[in-house]
Amino acid sequence: MKRLLAATALALLPLTAQSQDASYATGDLGLVVERATGSVLLVDRSDHAAIAQIKGLGDLSHASMTYSPDERFAYVFGRDGGLTKVDLLKREVVARTIQAGNSIGGAISDDGTLVAVSNYTPGGVKVFDADTLALVADIPAEGKTIGLADLPGRRFIWTVWDSGKAFLGDFSGAAPIVTNLGEVGKNPFDAVVTDDGHTYLIGLFGEKGVTAIDLWDELPTPRKFLEDYGKIEDDMPVYKMPHLQGWAFTEGQFVLPAVGRHELLWVDRDTLKETARTKVHGQPVFIIAQPASPYVWVNFATPRNGVVQVIDSRTHSVVKTLEPGKAILHMEFAPRGAEAWVSSRDDDKIIVYDTHSFEVKAEIDAQSPSGIFFTARAHQPGL
Repeated sequence: MKRLLAATALALLPLTAQSQDASYATGDLGLVVERATGSVLLVDRSDHAAIAQIKGLGDLSHASMTYSPDERFAYVFGRDGGLTKVDLLKREVVARTIQAGNSIGGAISDDGTLVAVSNYTPGGVKVFDADTLALVADIPAEGKTIGLADLPGRRFIWTVWDSGKAFLGDFSGAAPIVTNLGEVGKNPFDAVVTDDGHTYLIGLFGEKGVTAIDLWDELPTPRKFLEDYGKIEDDMPVYKMPHLQGWAFTEGQFVLPAVGRHELLWVDRDTLKETARTKVHGQPVFIIAQPASPYVWVNFATPRNGVVQVIDSRTHSVVKTLEPGKAILHMEFAPRGAEAWVSSRDDDKIIVYDTHSFEVKAEIDAQSPSGIFFTARAHQPGL
């Protein structure tokens, strides 16, 4: 990693949240959620090293984050309703607010000025000034809000579990304009914006199917597909809900988890027709496309969560099965796809794989690690 600090000085850095030299570059950095200790681990991707532990972030048993456009600040969304702003240069928490009783995720506007949080308790979306964390808007909802994502033009989109509706919030003017996009289906459990910002995909738990909303349409309208999938088969118990921010988009296809099944579903992006299915090791949780390649990587729900499988999007076949450790919770790729970082919660470590040879390049100690978030996410819409 290119930086202005000497390598010898780096080797002596303690794992603390002490303020550091602000000349440190951020492009190779990332944060790993340490879910049991309310801390995040600052890692250097090139050096395969942990360089600081930052504490005081509250309940991170289910946590996600997003980055400011300059890659300096991370905004961490915790289960306890906490919104925490972390300075990667100073390596410390610089602002924190308990904005709800239970939150599930958030997003940052395309211009980096607003941070939005979706809440389970009491429901709704709150929007904050990204600089100060001052409240900008409080949008109520008829229940748990999920699938919050950013859209161009200081806009956000989200859905509501209880009402089965989707909403579009425009925060570009003096006052927010919230538009009801209509019914999307029963109990939407998560949603994601495609990598090109064209489509909002919504997974349904209360009924079969997935809903798509064309965001480039003048009047975005929900459209259901895969409504017949699994209607004649018995579903298994769902041990962990799939995470749609890990849905893969590759080779002109959506790669979707079959909720309650040990399968991946392949859907043509243009026609929304199912084209193939892939039998996999367990119930898929994250399906993530390896950059600059035809491959997707998949991890699985408990009790079969010690395995990662690699699938070829051209043939829809499993090409590699890895066993990195116990309780594999998350995966993150180096921006150009050369490495895959995998968190093993119950082994207290992060495993770094070479994506070409599948050899282990490094292991990094971490306390009950879950989500891995590299700063390259700052430049990706929907993340």
